[in-house]
Amino acid sequence: MCSCSPFNGPLCNSVKQFAHKPRPSRRMFHLWGQASGYIAHSCNFFLFPTTFGILDTEFSFQASSVQFLNQYGFNYNKFLKKGIPYMNEEQEKKIKHSILTGNWKVRSSLDKDQIKVVINEVTRWLDLAEEGDQMTLPGIAGFQAFEVQLVLRQALPNIWTVLRDRGVIVKKVSQQHRWYLEHASGDRDSCWKEQILLSARGFSVFFQMLVQAQKPLVGHNMMMDLLHLHEKFFRPLPESYDQFKQNIHNLFPVLIDTKNVTKDIWKELHFPRVSNLLEVYEVLNSNLNPTKDSAPVIVHGNKCEKYAKKKCPHEAGYDAFLCGSVLLKVAHLLLQRVHGHVPTSEPSFPQYLDVLAPYVNQVNLIRAGVPKINFSGPDFPSIRPPILILTVRKWPGVSEQQVYGEFQNLCKFDVRRLTQSQFLLLTNKFKDVRSVLKEYRCHPTLQVSLYRYWRHSPNVNCMLQVCSVVAAWALLGFLLGRSSP
Repeated sequence: MCSCSPFNGPLCNSVKQFAHKPRPSRRMFHLWGQASGYIAHSCNFFLFPTTFGILDTEFSFQASSVQFLNQYGFNYNKFLKKGIPYMNEEQEKKIKHSILTGNWKVRSSLDKDQIKVVINEVTRWLDLAEEGDQMTLPGIAGFQAFEVQLVLRQALPNIWTVLRDRGVIVKKVSQQHRWYLEHASGDRDSCWKEQILLSARGFSVFFQMLVQAQKPLVGHNMMMDLLHLHEKFFRPLPESYDQFKQNIHNLFPVLIDTKNVTKDIWKELHFPRVSNLLEVYEVLNSNLNPTKDSAPVIVHGNKCEKYAKKKCPHEAGYDAFLCGSVLLKVAHLLLQRVHGHVPTSEPSFPQYLDVLAPYVNQVNLIRAGVPKINFSGPDFPSIRPPILILTVRKWPGVSEQQVYGEFQNLCKFDVRRLTQSQFLLLTNKFKDVRSVLKEYRCHPTLQVSLYRYWRHSPNVNCMLQVCSVVAAWALLGFLLGRSSP
């Protein structure tokens, strides 16, 4: 799930992996009054991968993620039953080629069973119907309605179909009348198939609108969001890291990560440590923020009373509201630092963008080789603490969880298995590295040291062993060759 928000000078729309209804593009944050505040309109969309013809996407759930979403009231019925379809460009090309060339087939066994029932029902009706008679297939709407019509038109030459509010209307016609309907200006086969493709694209149409708008895209700790946006709506993730950066920069030339911005100024302002977006928002709304009273007033729109009455963390629309609010409040705080006081006139959004310029296209990373990704240039040098390697002796079958439990009372480490008896320890604090090296200097079973790639990497060790064997055989061959007459 993700909660990125594009600003449209100022604008912010919620783009989330799971949400509710398709809505037209609308501004989420816009000025009201004499530039004294903003009205926030929050949008939710529930998405489900497109299943059409040869396209049948696989995806998986992690048990802890399902449990997490359940805790925050995620509606799985809307996600699974009413999810809006979406596809990336490569999937769209395959679907388009299948539809326009007439090579489209129903591949899903479930769809085949449903289509078979519909065809049998229509066939039985045709045996008794006269030309001009019609029947209604109720309960078929949206993308499925296009699919059913396409199959019926291909299977039965003496019927015609029309989509209405109450369902799909099937009408018995002569073959001559059928030919006329197929070539009518309002229902040409090519136009109709384009409508099918548009319906199959679903939410991807909205994504393209965001790309074409070329507005700033705002998120909080948004790296995973960008990965999902690239793969689900643009193209499969490239093998090249630099290509990924270039693609994202072309799609969204201006990125602002509020996690990166707040992390940079948090210590300087002596704000308490926080762990999530809601806590950041609450700190900026508290008396700890010196610009609390002069900051922009942000209110919810008429159709967003739910968020005005209660907090809904980890829900798309609410997270987007938090993210946009944090951006405005932090920008106001930075503006005061630049001027040394609160400006007498109400600051404009372009002024906020000016003070945010040093943070543009800098996206935060957690426990990576570099602290953040620079999408508009080379990355910054690493300032992360060194990785530690733990070598375990006399503890057979030790797991990552057991290693984590061993160190958790001293400090927090991410633990990754390297070999059967070796583990990598990762942290974002230099003091934790120093503490562990000191405490476990002479430990009888746990040996901790700094990780060196050329010394500890299994790949390097394997390569060195192969080279040693080859060199030994070469030397042996050379010696034997010299000793022979």
